[in-house]
Amino acid sequence: MRLIRRDIPDLAEVRRITEKKRDAWWTVLLVDPVATPLVRQLAMRTRITPNQITWGAFLLGLVSAACFALGDWRWLVAGAVVYHVSFIFDCMDGKLARLTGQGSVFGAWLDFVFDRIRVAVCAVALMAGQYQRSGETLYIWLALAVVGLDTLRYINSLEIFKIRHSMRKQIKSRLREARRAENQAELAFMEDLLRDNPEADIEQDMGKAGAAAGAEAAEGTTTVPSPQVIDLQREFRHRFPTYLRVRSLLLRHRIRPHLVSGIEFQMGAFIIGPLLDSVVEATVVSGALLLVFELAIIYKLLLSTRDFTRTINSFERDAVAKAA
Repeated sequence: MRLIRRDIPDLAEVRRITEKKRDAWWTVLLVDPVATPLVRQLAMRTRITPNQITWGAFLLGLVSAACFALGDWRWLVAGAVVYHVSFIFDCMDGKLARLTGQGSVFGAWLDFVFDRIRVAVCAVALMAGQYQRSGETLYIWLALAVVGLDTLRYINSLEIFKIRHSMRKQIKSRLREARRAENQAELAFMEDLLRDNPEADIEQDMGKAGAAAGAEAAEGTTTVPSPQVIDLQREFRHRFPTYLRVRSLLLRHRIRPHLVSGIEFQMGAFIIGPLLDSVVEATVVSGALLLVFELAIIYKLLLSTRDFTRTINSFERDAVAKAA
């Protein structure tokens, strides 16, 4: 008798549970419409686990690499299609974990490692196939470039996350004692408020986003002070005033402003290039755009550290003024 779980919600609720609040545009437009319904059916009708899907994505990635290695355009098309299916599977494991509560630390590690191996193997196979086809040594350098850019992106992402986490931790530490002593409201970061409320208009009413975050804390007629909002992106927004409007527009459709990340880079090199039989052009353009967006993130981080320094200094000035 076929297993059918009755505790799996309808598709709209599954989307709410499994889909990220913001994601790469390739995932939002070309993967989620397929992956989310499939995850719901798998959860309802099978006992498959997220780790099994991770293995499936990895094996499909190896099949894609085998197709790429043959070099001929027809095999490139086949490899591109299989790679996209592999990426759909790669997105499904996390969705299934969130839907069924089967996520694990080892599963996250497995997914990360398999992703890096898949990119490296596909890059080497694709460029080796084109080298055998044309004899141009340029493809050897492109293989190294794809692997290197993918590694650079992950290292940069990890380090930026660590720095941002450290800045937030220091700010929270500075305010912790003040909140206890003076019963101040909780601390909120403007970036989080705008992510949760893309409709907020920071240019006309910064207080609106803070009030939205504090609304849940207010019950009945009890007056609860709005949280103190820390904006570590103030200088960046001041220099690029249109960024916030574009960011809000994209977030309303769950698309993150980082338009060319590792996902789009992979799709350019392993899908668009092979489909168009323009591996060199697609890889170079995708790599250049990836570098541009990574440099933009680094520049944004630089401006954010200046806002962080000003914020810390303002705490010290306030402490001196209160002591006086």
